[in-house]
Amino acid sequence: MMHYAIRHVTTFDYAQPAKFARCNLRLSPIDWPGQTVEDYALTVSPSGRTAPARAQAGLANVLRLVIDTPVKTLTIESAARITVDRAVPVPSPEDPTLAEVAGLARASRDLSPIGPASYLYPSPRIALDPPIAEWCAQDLDPDRNALEAGIALARRIQRDFTFDPSATLVDTPPAEAFARRVGVCQDFAQIMICGLRSAGLPAAYASGYLRTLPPPGQERLVGADATHAWVLLWCGPDRGWIGLDPTNGIWMASDHVVIAIGRDYADIAPIDGIVLGSGAQEMQVSVDVAPMEGA
Repeated sequence: MMHYAIRHVTTFDYAQPAKFARCNLRLSPIDWPGQTVEDYALTVSPSGRTAPARAQAGLANVLRLVIDTPVKTLTIESAARITVDRAVPVPSPEDPTLAEVAGLARASRDLSPIGPASYLYPSPRIALDPPIAEWCAQDLDPDRNALEAGIALARRIQRDFTFDPSATLVDTPPAEAFARRVGVCQDFAQIMICGLRSAGLPAAYASGYLRTLPPPGQERLVGADATHAWVLLWCGPDRGWIGLDPTNGIWMASDHVVIAIGRDYADIAPIDGIVLGSGAQEMQVSVDVAPMEGA
């Protein structure tokens, strides 16, 4: 069991005062198996009006922020204390095969935000792509154990792709990152999701955080000190959603904190919206996920 103190600060600096801003904030962690939110606080400076809003897709705690007085700098700070008690998944001979998972997903009548039917098909930012589908299919034999296949694909992406924060942008299509074999966690997650959906498997995009400081003697995970992205593969009603991190080639376990889940990044961007003003803007983001004393 791990206890984390999380601090996520986003600062916008505008060249000219922004006259109006309306933002959707998806910063408050959701309830999800294996984690409990003990405390959460949001601070906005200068202050604005906030009100709960409905998630358009996926699973997220959405807060609408409106700033209607001119601002030169806007700072949004999210702070949480979370307990994570999530074991590393272990494949079992009792697990369904990929073919069985695909069949169970097609037969499912669960139309909730986290039902498998919502994650079977292409989404706005993840189109089906034949080269990605062919490459991923090497690990996705229909008769293979679903968990074993999922972690094998995540580890091959980790081995074959280069992490480069300067190589892609937030709107880079998965096909482009795949062709160049470079990108960041968002790219690797979306490539893996594309491959899984191409095989008829429900795959969701998970957004959240990684533990900033690793335990003694362990390497620091790629993607810490920023928002992170990974993949959830639905493995039938008994196993449910299993997290796979293709950036690091590992399972989602006690180092991962889930903030939101969607079809792709567009569903769960931490902050999006509109700003009325002129001139350029700069955004700075800092994230710290620190184990609390006694954890």
